[in-house]
Amino acid sequence: METKHVSSNSAAYESIVRAGPRVRQLQQAHAHLIVTGYGRIRSLLTKLVTLACASRSIAYTRLLFLSIPFPDAFLFNSIIKSTSKFHFSLDCVWYYRRMLSANVPPCNYTFTSVIKSCADLAALQIGRGIHGDALVSGFGMDPYVQAALVAFYSKCGEMKFARQVFDRMPEKTVVAWNSLISGFEQNGLAKEAIGVFHLMRDSGFEPDSATFVSVLSACAQTGTISLGSWVHQYIVSKGFDVNVVLGTALINLYSRCGDVGKARDIFDGMKERNVIAWTAMISAYGTHGYGNQAVELFREMRNYGPMPNNVTFVAILSACAHVGLVEEGQSVYESISRDYGFIPSVEHDVCMVDMLGRAGFLDEAYRFIMKLDGKGTEAAPAVLTAMLGACKMHKNFDLGVQIAKRLIELEPENPGHYVMLSNIYALSGKTDEVEGVRNAMIGKSLRKKVGHSVIEVEREAYLFIMGDKSHPETREIYQYLDTLMSRCRDIGYVPVDEAVMHQVEEEEREFALRYHSEKLAVAFGLLKTRNGAIKVVKNLRICEDCHSAFKYASVVADREIIVRDKLRFHHFKAGSCSCLDYW
Repeated sequence: METKHVSSNSAAYESIVRAGPRVRQLQQAHAHLIVTGYGRIRSLLTKLVTLACASRSIAYTRLLFLSIPFPDAFLFNSIIKSTSKFHFSLDCVWYYRRMLSANVPPCNYTFTSVIKSCADLAALQIGRGIHGDALVSGFGMDPYVQAALVAFYSKCGEMKFARQVFDRMPEKTVVAWNSLISGFEQNGLAKEAIGVFHLMRDSGFEPDSATFVSVLSACAQTGTISLGSWVHQYIVSKGFDVNVVLGTALINLYSRCGDVGKARDIFDGMKERNVIAWTAMISAYGTHGYGNQAVELFREMRNYGPMPNNVTFVAILSACAHVGLVEEGQSVYESISRDYGFIPSVEHDVCMVDMLGRAGFLDEAYRFIMKLDGKGTEAAPAVLTAMLGACKMHKNFDLGVQIAKRLIELEPENPGHYVMLSNIYALSGKTDEVEGVRNAMIGKSLRKKVGHSVIEVEREAYLFIMGDKSHPETREIYQYLDTLMSRCRDIGYVPVDEAVMHQVEEEEREFALRYHSEKLAVAFGLLKTRNGAIKVVKNLRICEDCHSAFKYASVVADREIIVRDKLRFHHFKAGSCSCLDYW
């Protein structure tokens, strides 16, 4: 009789497994359990609940769970793990609270799953409370719980707490190291991410693919090509599979460090290429000013690759904008809704205004904005900012003032809008208005974002700000820069005064122009190296004066100068820039 019961129980279990994560089949299996008298067997119901969760029917999952009287620890942990795994994060927290209210003690697996869900939700306060529960329950020092906490605090942007948890771990794991490195990188602290990577290797831990993805992204942020190239060589030497994620990270690395040809080599060598990889390569062409190659690759993607997504359209529209491919860009914009059924986003609208404005079609750009207003979706500040830049570029001061005032109404605490308005007033000779804008900024305690530039020389990164005198070789750098600019003047370079905020005094303006951070970085690079390209990364848009100066400097020094600003790359060579002065 006992053998028959076990056999029937096993058959019922197999029927549930055969149903799989499909709601209709699970409901039939559930009905069969009830009819055959197995509807109260806990192990069968637990399997049914986890498969229901896997089927993505969270309503049916909860209905099943609530039908089970007195759920035990195994059932709670199964449902908490499943909801966390399938990203039903709010439900995971709900089941955790039900578990506590039922006086069922949680274990380390419980905390690992529910903390992961809090990380997915970026629910800082809830997660902190659960961290406290873990400490009280005696699982605060469990390595899996601690690794989950490092990831949680990192995703919430609380890197101080993430580092504290990590430093207190008695047994650090590769997963924990990766969470900390990734946390720093994703929170814009690339230098710290690279520092933790070096510490990881010094501590005897072997990095894995996840480590490399984060480190390559950090190197791309900082322009640290030497470490990025070393990581690439290490990946090849150790026989790592360059999967789509790792391959895309390498594309971004070489692209953002100025080597778009190497990025294309990586792209062509990838066995699998998803929409993210295609988009990364199109974006690489666009940021380097290779608009025609970007358009060609986009066409190839449409014919043979995956379906483009919203980010892809931003990349190709931006590529068209940066080289004046207006007809191609308009065609792409129209295809977003016509061919793919997407609704153009703010980012796509920004690209269109930027493209029309750069090309000098200010009336068309303004009509585009009016059309957005007419749809009841008022143009976003980013769209108006693109229009303002075009007005300044083409010296349409009246329209520029109108747009700038509208931006200030929308974002009164954004100093960039005041600076642009001040510059437009200054260019149009309205000095009294310049003073008014300056006083408004002072009254609101607004300051322009400080620009800085970074250059890597002999595997070490050096940071410069305007007028920087902190470097031990400041005298030599300034002397070299003065000599370089003097030689540039001899062959035609004339400083572009409008690049500086016009309310400063003439003497200050000349000093500011001469010692911009990117000029100091380039001078240092030329002074300390004998051949090869100079590569500089700037956190803001390169100014018009530096852009002009570097074209002449590339002739005087007979070197290629590459500057990556916040928008794109500029390759200065033999007196011209890859952007063709169209940026």
